[in-house]
Amino acid sequence: MLKKITPLSLLFLFLTLAISAPCALAQATLGDYLPDGETYDPSVPQPADVIGHEVGEWHVTHDKLVYYMRALANASARVTIEEYASTYEGRPLILLTITSPENQADIASIKENQAALRNPERSGNLDLSELPVIVNLGYSVHGNEPSGSNASMVVAYHLAAAQSQEVLSLLENSVILIDPSLNPDGLNRFATWVNVHKSNTTVTDPNAREFNEVWPGGRTNHYWFDLNRDWLPVQHPSSRGRIQKFHEWKPNVLADFHEMGSNSTYFFQPGVPERTHPLTPEQNQNLTQAIAEYHADALDEIRELYYTGESYDDFYYGKGSTYPDIQGAVGILFEQASSRGHARENDYGIKTFAYTILNQVTTSLSTLKASLELKEELQEHMRGFFREAVQEARSSRVKGYVVGEADDLGRTWHLAEMLIPHSIEIYELTRDLEAGGTEFQEGKAFVIPAEQLQHKLITAMFERRTAFNDSLFYDVSAWTLPYAMNLPFAELEAGEFSSNLLGDLADDLQVPGGEVVGGRSNYSYLFEWNEYYAPRALYRLQKEGVRTTVASKPFQAITTSGIKDFDFGTIQVPIGIQDEAVTDENLFRIMNRIAANDGITVYSLDRGMTSRGIDLGSPSFQVLEKPSVAILGGEGMNGYEAGEAWHLFDRRFSIPATVMDHKNLSVADLDRYNVLVLVSGNYNALTNREIKKIKEWTDGGGTLIAIREAVRWANREGLTNLEFIEPEGQLEGPRRYVDISDYQGARGIGGSIFNGRLDLTHPLGYGYKDENIPLFRNSTIFMKKAQNPFATPVYYSSENPLAAGYISDENLERVQGSASVIVSRRGSGRVISMIDNPNFRAFWFGTQKLFMNAVFFGDTISPSSTN
Repeated sequence: MLKKITPLSLLFLFLTLAISAPCALAQATLGDYLPDGETYDPSVPQPADVIGHEVGEWHVTHDKLVYYMRALANASARVTIEEYASTYEGRPLILLTITSPENQADIASIKENQAALRNPERSGNLDLSELPVIVNLGYSVHGNEPSGSNASMVVAYHLAAAQSQEVLSLLENSVILIDPSLNPDGLNRFATWVNVHKSNTTVTDPNAREFNEVWPGGRTNHYWFDLNRDWLPVQHPSSRGRIQKFHEWKPNVLADFHEMGSNSTYFFQPGVPERTHPLTPEQNQNLTQAIAEYHADALDEIRELYYTGESYDDFYYGKGSTYPDIQGAVGILFEQASSRGHARENDYGIKTFAYTILNQVTTSLSTLKASLELKEELQEHMRGFFREAVQEARSSRVKGYVVGEADDLGRTWHLAEMLIPHSIEIYELTRDLEAGGTEFQEGKAFVIPAEQLQHKLITAMFERRTAFNDSLFYDVSAWTLPYAMNLPFAELEAGEFSSNLLGDLADDLQVPGGEVVGGRSNYSYLFEWNEYYAPRALYRLQKEGVRTTVASKPFQAITTSGIKDFDFGTIQVPIGIQDEAVTDENLFRIMNRIAANDGITVYSLDRGMTSRGIDLGSPSFQVLEKPSVAILGGEGMNGYEAGEAWHLFDRRFSIPATVMDHKNLSVADLDRYNVLVLVSGNYNALTNREIKKIKEWTDGGGTLIAIREAVRWANREGLTNLEFIEPEGQLEGPRRYVDISDYQGARGIGGSIFNGRLDLTHPLGYGYKDENIPLFRNSTIFMKKAQNPFATPVYYSSENPLAAGYISDENLERVQGSASVIVSRRGSGRVISMIDNPNFRAFWFGTQKLFMNAVFFGDTISPSSTN
């Protein structure tokens, strides 16, 4: 039996240590974390038996965490373990299922009953008293918020080994899912950092290297994405696996354990009530409040300070604590003040790692207690949620949605790829349909019926909300998915929607393939730039040494399938200009490969004279250079934006991109690159010599792409000559001091969608078919249009620019008619200023082509059309 001390005595121990023995601050035994008076099965291994140290003595690395959880599953009949996904770095994501051995033997029927609970046609026959409550405990989605993952070992041990009747009853009536590390790559990165810098004699000075990890830090995944924003877009393998498990189990409660700034206390939801998404039912918030009482009781017992109704909200459904709220479940966010290492001074004294773990264990157990005692209320809420969802669908004006772009099956496919993991039923369109002023083609669009169990989630994905109860948002205020994909879509009302529109259920999506029309050519191959993966196809060609050109004007040519119009941006592969190494046979093989793998249609032409417009040898076909890309990163640079660009090049388009630390800029040979990407960040660290080097590189013909705050820096350093729209005047006062946060927050743009206009004839507009383009904005930097009328290829609509989300009246006036993209000339080079992030969170597919066009065609932009 473990020797125990009470949580209250543990608090006094920590306070005493803080005064008398700083070197012992991080020390705690397993028993210090566990409930008082409990006995444990000695055959079940304790964490120290496997990981080699007490919990909290060192930061657990992911491999040790997995070793322990597997040892636990091997030792206890209460525990099973499975690997549900793998990270980019090859680390396993694991899920523990902990319940009584009897429930373990009956898991299939438990899952079946949980699915029935969501089905109005079956849920009325269920006896809720017989159903176990399903609770999902998810830890440390941000890798440098490690108290959760370290606490998961304590919680799992307690559930696997405790012998009290209280725990036995919990296991009999609950199924507990433990996801011990939602972000293995980030957790390992951070654990390595703090362990490497840990002193034998504890150092609590906040200036110590231990507490100040280097860029990009351990918060994010391999590509520096915040995985807690990816529950809805599911763009990463860990998220896709996690959502699959969520819908396999359909938990009643999901607890999401985080950390916040060191100079804080402890937060748990419900959060700010005015900022709850309107689609979240009131009963969800009532249950969240009821569960909060259990956390308060548990934290009161150990005299831990906490708060509940401020700072955080339940609005964006792409977060782990909010996604369950649109699934008939209750999601709960926990935020623990971080020790940032093993023991760190803060405003409240000294925060030890062990104490942060204790708080996460405490609220994990209070979550389980609350879920058990509120079991039937939680189950009734889930049953009622889906009954109401189906009823709302039947009475709704909107009976379904149709969405798709016939000229870009790649983006259409990616939208379906986002919807299907959420248990949303989508169908192939069976016939041509005109709706909402748009023609949708059979087999090239999808139909999503509104009357299905996920009606509320579908509404959240497709709605264009512009009215809100509050003007502050913890995250984005809009995420309309068809806008993100820049796909035509329409709401189908009763007279437009019918079951005969529904073709095959799209549950086994195949990546769209293309073809080579006309077979092997003796003269030239052509493909248009409209398909999403056209950049990947072009780079494959260039990598193989194939010479390519791009059409800056449209034309019409005769193909084996008839006369075809070719648009701006058509890529040509002229056979006659290729090197001897590129034989006709090899070239034909390559063209077939890119057609099949990249979903493009390649046309074989045997004649250079066209039937209308430019001929294939026209000077309006410009020779293309293979892009060689560097992204400037390092301390002070926005890791999210750098990671988004890196991910786009690497994962989407298989283009090698060098992420260069700005500290290496002075010695780097910039002539290796013809494209340099500058993301938002603090550029004050750049020396005059380094700035001069960037200018000379641009003068020599480089394409410099500046994103968001980097646009201001480039302008300040004379790389561009742009004008910005600044706020008018000062706030007239006096005003109440307590209102300053609300005032400042309301003036920001956390993330909204706007109507933009795109010049389809401009190289940055190649491949687009509609001049209307949805733009995502989460900054308050506004550019005036360029003086040269040809230098602003993308700008905001002057009338009704807001498409979805929140914007203040002041900012709405500033955004109207302002520029989104301006092209400037510097010497022989180009500076492309993008005031919005075109690669936002990897799911804003609609503007990624703008970015790739800048990469491939930036150097083809006419000097006379620049600012």
